[in-house]
Amino acid sequence: MLREDDRVPDVKLVDVDGNAISPSDFRGNKLVLYFYPKDDTTGCTREAQEFSALADDFEKQGTWILGVSKDSPAKHRKFIDKYGLKVRLASDEDGTACEAFGTWIEKSMYGRKYMGIDRATFLIDRDGTIYRIWRKVKVPDHAEEVLEAAKQLP
Repeated sequence: MLREDDRVPDVKLVDVDGNAISPSDFRGNKLVLYFYPKDDTTGCTREAQEFSALADDFEKQGTWILGVSKDSPAKHRKFIDKYGLKVRLASDEDGTACEAFGTWIEKSMYGRKYMGIDRATFLIDRDGTIYRIWRKVKVPDHAEEVLEAAKQLP
């Protein structure tokens, strides 16, 4: 399980245009890497909208935002277009990033157990070190809390 002060795993993801992308591509900048279960669901939509509403404030702090789920790049593109999102999204279709970040977990709903993505956020410093981790994220006001932490990070 990753902890604060660990180096960020250099996992390979795919952006909405089908290009390879990884956390190391953001070295020199701060990065908010947030994992979420599924595009176009209530909580995930609200989270993406809240990060999008603060995108300019994050940019002023030299901080990029990258949302990750197992949805395909095409599904991400539809999600971005439908809601006018300002955050970048990346696909982890094979689950490698979810495994590396410890976000692929057993969940339970109505007594049924299944594997899914744990909503989690990682704030990564300019050198590629994890500065702060939020696990089991509750969406309301989360983007604001992450922004405040990004402001504290040089």
